[in-house]
Amino acid sequence: MTLDERLIDIEMAVANLQKTVDELNEVVIRQGREIDLLVKENKLLADMLKEENIKPLQEETPPPHY
Repeated sequence: MTLDERLIDIEMAVANLQKTVDELNEVVIRQGREIDLLVKENKLLADMLKEENIKPLQEETPPPHY
């Protein structure tokens, strides 16, 4: 294998690695956005529960048909 062939192989490997890194970066960015959204939704739901003064399940009175 000549030096030129080895350099071409190395350049192809680096290009493939760069593509993989770019794809993984996009996934991480997307997941970060999804996590941010889920954290906001979770906080909103928790605040709604606090405002409703909902009792824990073990403290709830069973419905009359039980």
